[in-house]
Amino acid sequence: MVSPVTVVKSEGPKLVPFFKATCVYFVLWLPTSSPSWFSALIKCLPIFCLWVFLLAHGINFLVAHRSASRILAGLIFSAVGDAFLIWQEQGYFIHGLLMFAITHILYSSAFGMKPLDLKAGFLMGLVCSSCYAFLYSYLSGPFTYLVAVYIALIGFMGWRAVAGMQLCNDLWTWTKLSACIGAMLFMVSDLTVAVNKFCFPVPYSRVIIMATYYAAQMLIALSAVESRDEEDFKKRS
Repeated sequence: MVSPVTVVKSEGPKLVPFFKATCVYFVLWLPTSSPSWFSALIKCLPIFCLWVFLLAHGINFLVAHRSASRILAGLIFSAVGDAFLIWQEQGYFIHGLLMFAITHILYSSAFGMKPLDLKAGFLMGLVCSSCYAFLYSYLSGPFTYLVAVYIALIGFMGWRAVAGMQLCNDLWTWTKLSACIGAMLFMVSDLTVAVNKFCFPVPYSRVIIMATYYAAQMLIALSAVESRDEEDFKKRS
């Protein structure tokens, strides 16, 4: 297994643009009450940097490793979803929801179905069912079923990330752990979005949502580079 120190030395410099773009977003802190293409660009910029991070590993790497290419596709749909959510008060919330639903399908596909780990699936099902039961009384119209479908998709994605970690079998790698933590943070971010939008105002909701969201996307993007890091490690050994 590649050591974390090797990973930091190898991947850290490629993530510098992402960290800078994230800082720009939080420093500018553009008001959500005045949506614009500029605010959409600033919000999407960290995700664009993650595109570049994956592309920096080479097109051949992405073609050879389907999981990496699916995560890249998920990041592309995420950026489109982010842009739609800039104008959510103008009626584009569902459009954003659809983009992120596709993202979760792509991430689930990238994480794969082996090992199955039904126990993790059962626990994730309980968590998601509890979240939907809490939200249900606040939902109305099409959101009653749209939110249910979305929670099922993100819960499935979370299950596949947790199952892939194999912590109990001592078969985990840093990238599988990265995917697992990233998936959990994504769920925290989206649950905060749902509670804040449908239930009641969450204190510091925007900070919580965006901090966990950017961290989640970075960790999931990092999980795509395991194969490349192992190849480079073997070449140096």
